[in-house]
Amino acid sequence: MNTSKEKEAHSNNKIMENPPFSWQGFIGLISFSTILPLNIHSTIQEMARFTFLWPLIGAFIGIIVGGFGWLLIDPIHLYPLLSAALIYSLAISFTGFHHLDGLIDFGDGLMAHGSPERRIEIMRDKRIGTGGLAILLTVSLITFTSIASVPMIYIFPALLVSEIAAKISLVSCATFSKSLDNGTGMYFIKNMNWKLLMISVVLTLLIGFYAFEYIGIMGIIGGIISGIIMVLITRRSFKYTTGDILGASNEIGRMLSLLVMVIFILWGF
Repeated sequence: MNTSKEKEAHSNNKIMENPPFSWQGFIGLISFSTILPLNIHSTIQEMARFTFLWPLIGAFIGIIVGGFGWLLIDPIHLYPLLSAALIYSLAISFTGFHHLDGLIDFGDGLMAHGSPERRIEIMRDKRIGTGGLAILLTVSLITFTSIASVPMIYIFPALLVSEIAAKISLVSCATFSKSLDNGTGMYFIKNMNWKLLMISVVLTLLIGFYAFEYIGIMGIIGGIISGIIMVLITRRSFKYTTGDILGASNEIGRMLSLLVMVIFILWGF
């Protein structure tokens, strides 16, 4: 039988795992997602309660990146390739290279041989292998080339939608994933379900349509598809999803969203 102290400890653990919604948690998630020094004290559990609203933070990042892109291409008139390099550099540095690190670790684990446990062990190794470098190069090149392929008049909405899509990819991946019993990724995964995902999807589709009409919707769908693909790959190769895999889904979601939008722009939609 449980003693009163054991019951109290169990109750405290439940409170820590599912803290109430608070503005500190959302501001903390903004700080966690960017390099902005917001100086807000918040636990990872409090931040994770707002996982389903992560795409709104993506919209904020997209406004920053999109505004920077418009500035480079329109008033300053830099060459498209140089502009794309600077835009992509801002996109990954504004988030503190946090998700890019996850992408590299994901590539190392994906290319490794052995059991899912062994792959996760390799993914958590601090060393960078060929798999990590290969996936970094692949995702970066496609993202960079896609940005350079976006016509000047569409650069702001395309970048805005791509950052939202990056976060809906992460959220979609978290929703259908199975987490380990440790690591920061566990909290974000356990705070997602299909109902909260529907809220995220509706919000992102509305913002995507408002920003870029039907092309924006296709960009958001590209992010959702990216998250689902990441879940399928993870279940086969790793069984469990970690924070690194969630980070990788962010980068791959941005890439696929931009690629889809470029294709639909070229098709004249």
